[in-house]
Formats: sequence, C-alpha cells, structure tokens
Amino acid sequence: MTAKTGQTATTDTLGVADRLRPVLLQINRELRRETRAGGFSPEQVALLVAIKYAPGIGVRELAAQERISAPAMSKHVDRLERAGLVERTPSEQDRRRVGLTLTDEGRRVLRRVRSRRTAWLVSRLAALGPVELAAVEAAIGPLSRLPGEGARP
Repeated sequence: MTAKTGQTATTDTLGVADRLRPVLLQINRELRRETRAGGFSPEQVALLVAIKYAPGIGVRELAAQERISAPAMSKHVDRLERAGLVERTPSEQDRRRVGLTLTDEGRRVLRRVRSRRTAWLVSRLAALGPVELAAVEAAIGPLSRLPGEGARP
C-alpha cells in the first residue's frame, strides 16, 4: 500500500518499457557515435568483439551468429583483414578449417573504442547527483538480466 493513495503499488511493465526503450536507444546511438568518431563502424566493432570472445571462430559460424549470409560476412572479414584487425588462422586439428583471431591492432582498436565509450558515459554520469548515480548503479543488475542467456558483455 502506498502512504498517499492507500492503493497497492504495482509496477506497470508496459509503462516502464515505453519509457526505458527510447532512453536505451538514445544511449546506444551516442555510444555508436563514439565508435564512429574513433574511425570504425559499429558493425566492424561488433565483429571484432564477437571474434574476441570466440577466437578461432569460422566465417560461417560468425555469419550464423550475427545473422547475415556467409558471403556477406566473408566480405566484412576481408575488410577487417585488409585493415590489419583480424587474421585467418588454419586450424591445427583440421587444416581445411580456417579460424579468425584478432591481431594486436584489432585488440588495440577494441581498447580505444571501449575507452571512448567509457569516457562518454563518465562525462554523463558525472552530471548526475549522488542519489541519481546510486539509482543508475542499482539498475545495472536488473538491466543486465534483460538480454537473456548467452549475451556478450
């Protein structure tokens, strides 16, 4: 029961979703801008992250994971390889299989992107008051469960 109304407090999940969605979209847009400002597309960075968390993944597996065609993925990987961000490495178990791994430059790019995105978030969080910052911190746990199983960090 709420003290003011005498009614049972309920959370309107539809209302929360309607208010949360545009906020998450705007934050995502800003983080994507930070990625572009670093000279990379969000799609390129997403592929680098996928390869980072699954070193040795094949082009077909990566295409299936990212839900695009294998030929399209092959073109994306070719560009990343030409840029010196990934390399194709023959499998030691099966010489016909080629896996993808990040190069040192690919790892540096991911660190720079993460640093830019973190700096943007720090600048925005610094503008909040202590109570607001605590509320954001308290929301991290529940929000982190929304993507579901198998979501990458």
